[in-house]
Amino acid sequence: MSPPSRVADVFRAFLLLGLTAFGGPVAHLGYFRQEFVVRRRWLDEHAYADLVALCQFLPGPASSQVGFALGLLRGGPLGALAAWAAFTLPSALLLMAFALGAGSLSGPLGDGLLHGLKVVAVAIVAHAVWGMAGRLCPDRRRATIAVAATLLVLTVNGPMGQLLAIVLGALAGGLICREAGQVRPAVLNIGLGKRTGAACLLAFAGLLIGLPLLAQAGIGQGIALVDAFYRSGALVFGGGHVVLPLLEAEVVQPGWVSPDAFLSGYGAAQAVPGPLFTFSAYLGMATNGVPGALLALGAIFLPGMLLLAGTIPFWNALRTRPGLQALMRGANAAVVGLLAATLYQPVWTSAILGPAEFALALVGFLLLTVWQRPAWWVVLLCGLGGMLLGLPSSP
Repeated sequence: MSPPSRVADVFRAFLLLGLTAFGGPVAHLGYFRQEFVVRRRWLDEHAYADLVALCQFLPGPASSQVGFALGLLRGGPLGALAAWAAFTLPSALLLMAFALGAGSLSGPLGDGLLHGLKVVAVAIVAHAVWGMAGRLCPDRRRATIAVAATLLVLTVNGPMGQLLAIVLGALAGGLICREAGQVRPAVLNIGLGKRTGAACLLAFAGLLIGLPLLAQAGIGQGIALVDAFYRSGALVFGGGHVVLPLLEAEVVQPGWVSPDAFLSGYGAAQAVPGPLFTFSAYLGMATNGVPGALLALGAIFLPGMLLLAGTIPFWNALRTRPGLQALMRGANAAVVGLLAATLYQPVWTSAILGPAEFALALVGFLLLTVWQRPAWWVVLLCGLGGMLLGLPSSP
């Protein structure tokens, strides 16, 4: 068992990110890299890219799964729970308060703040692309895979394009990246054995099959709520916005939540830090108060975490094989391309509307790369800068 100090360290680090990590899942991956690869050095660049590639393959919220894996690596199972709770609860509590009628940011200052937080994502993701490209695409072959992945993701929108980019990048790596030389990746001490992994996979499948049967038996609304959110979390690739149609079908069409309340909550979810899956807390709160919020929040994250905990013990052993290393070189290069594509669309296109936003993002990028300041500095700077830009001009 990991020392309590490590678990506490994990909780503190992720709580700061849970309060400041704006910008969506790809930006979150940039925050994680800055905090845990660059600053804290909990793992190296290649191990981090391996985790990102693995989580892109699995259903569920990819950035939250990466955070869960980082907590598992640093503090064992308790560290994984600490990472998930600290990163998730701030936005979940804010959305629960919004469901009670707390309201949302409005007016020029509020709109400017929200826009400034979009600019944060530009600096964070650009820094991640810059740093990861230098280490994961050091030769022409992997750089070509990264560029091809960027073009594919920009051409084929949505999670299908992302999944194809990772799969095809891995296949390309297996074919053309074998000459890069075998390396011995550091063993990631995740604290889970293969038996535990197999049990998690069985639990994932058992709940996916069993919960709908229990819900149809009419045992109670709580079971129906857990079933709806568990299936939504289990059957979505890419996470984030991709889960919205599934949630709409589960809570709006049966009449649990009105269409207007659904859209209002979705808008509020854009204004808070942390994972978009915490939108489930708002929906659960609107459906059945605090118990509903807690059930929905736990149920939507549970399948992705069970899949990750079930897969990672086997993957940790497989990743040392030369053939798989070649596949991972290609997949990691594709991850860089995926981040580059997302940097352009939607991060850049939604945030950089003119020279002022570009200058603000450039200053944030400079703070991260040259001055090596923590990401929360950039959040504060861009948030304040966005508020200033949002002020009405003098007549």
